[in-house]
Amino acid sequence: MIKHNLNKTLEALKAHFPHAINGIKRGIEREALRIKPNGVISKQGHPQGVGSALTNDHITTDFSESLLEFITPVSTSAEQTLAQLKDLQKFTLSQMDDELLWPISMPCFIDNQDDIVLAQFGDSNIGRMKTLYREGLKNRYGSMMQAIAGVHFNISFPDELWQSLHALSASEQPLSTFISDGYLGLIRNFKRELWLISYLFGASPALCSSFLQGRKTDLPFKKLGKGTLYLEVGTALRLGNLGYTNSAQSSLRVMYNSLEEYVAGLKAAIHTPSDIYGHIDDYTRTEPKQLNKNILQIENEFYSPIRPKRNATSGETPTDALLRGGIEYIEVRALDVNPFSETGIDLQQIRFLDVFLTYCLLSESPTMDWQEQQLSTQNLDAVVNEGRNPELQLTTQGEAVSLVDWASTIFESLIPVARYMDSAYGVSYYSETIHELSSWVTESSKTFSGRYVATLAKENQDNGQFALALAQQYKENHLAADYQYYDPAFLREQAVNSIAKEREVKAADTLSFTAFLDDYFAKA
Repeated sequence: MIKHNLNKTLEALKAHFPHAINGIKRGIEREALRIKPNGVISKQGHPQGVGSALTNDHITTDFSESLLEFITPVSTSAEQTLAQLKDLQKFTLSQMDDELLWPISMPCFIDNQDDIVLAQFGDSNIGRMKTLYREGLKNRYGSMMQAIAGVHFNISFPDELWQSLHALSASEQPLSTFISDGYLGLIRNFKRELWLISYLFGASPALCSSFLQGRKTDLPFKKLGKGTLYLEVGTALRLGNLGYTNSAQSSLRVMYNSLEEYVAGLKAAIHTPSDIYGHIDDYTRTEPKQLNKNILQIENEFYSPIRPKRNATSGETPTDALLRGGIEYIEVRALDVNPFSETGIDLQQIRFLDVFLTYCLLSESPTMDWQEQQLSTQNLDAVVNEGRNPELQLTTQGEAVSLVDWASTIFESLIPVARYMDSAYGVSYYSETIHELSSWVTESSKTFSGRYVATLAKENQDNGQFALALAQQYKENHLAADYQYYDPAFLREQAVNSIAKEREVKAADTLSFTAFLDDYFAKA
């Protein structure tokens, strides 16, 4: 059944503000490990031809020197965003000699975590801080977890939509407060039904046995080839207990019912000493191994599948930026790298996310207590491990419901959202996308994880060999293709300028590294 308040809101928008949704802004951050032609992780430094990882706005690194991150600028065109992403990868590959980009989320062919070289950002204070933060991550959680790659999808809704919703609700709140509350409502609904993203787009049902590094697991893995472990009906190990999660953070009560509550939860974590990490030397010591001894070194250490964001000014922390101006956009961090796309994400996914996140925004979103947040995590874990089990039961509002029934109900509610968006944009592809993906609910073989496992099983192929073949093919495709958006001369100029800018950052330092961090944490 279509949710009543959602239907009512859509009818009001269609009647009074038929084009308000037009102008969604998006950006993508795609991570990818650099590997050698034999599939082993690269130990080489950041490619010189792409400039400085500290100051190049579009090509940088994440945790390690080998974990590249491609960042597209904000755009209202999904096609343009993908063209930008493709060009950034093409240019970077042209600067990488014989190296390849690993096309899946879970790493492989890593014998020891010491093979994963920490990202280096130069010897400026901010550059040293970034590297020391990563040293802390290594010493807290291990490097192997940090080698997992993902795709982050950033989205903001048009001003006209917010103004329209503000008028329709007859709200007396300031518009900026109304917008922040709206985004938080979206986040709560997204967390409630995050499991659907894992079901549809989870693409890490398998891993190389070397990833476990001798750790024991109770997951019902099956073996394939020489060293592949996979879950027969699993979806996204990256989002599960073996993936990019932090059990030490499981007790952190970061809530999403108000902006003040969210910020207070994060600030408590970055100011509270940790019983677990207190023995690791921090920046006040001669040879620091982490930034500080708190539960979170900085706010970015909080692992969440979705975050409220605002662009910060120089020296401003993410939470202070939120308190200053409210929520500006949402960062979805729950996407695996899509192995079936040479860019790591495809147009169909973006169109689905447009509709799904609009649905999350426009649907009623009651406050979410800690118990419900824990329940949403349990539902996600169930789908991560056995999402393609047709008998899988999830829990909502204290009652068991089959994944198939719940997903079918969600898709029923997505249909009118897609129709409204089609009408606003003068297209039909939103409805077509929802129609196509709705068939995946009862045909799990169409999901990314279903296709992934079927491909491995058909050829009795190792996970690593499967990914390596894709990496080689995608490099050939990228290098053979024409640039679609960027002029390569611009990308070369950007790389050169970033190196000069890094020197300027260093030259502007007036404090010692210790004094710099003293000042930073005094303001945090």
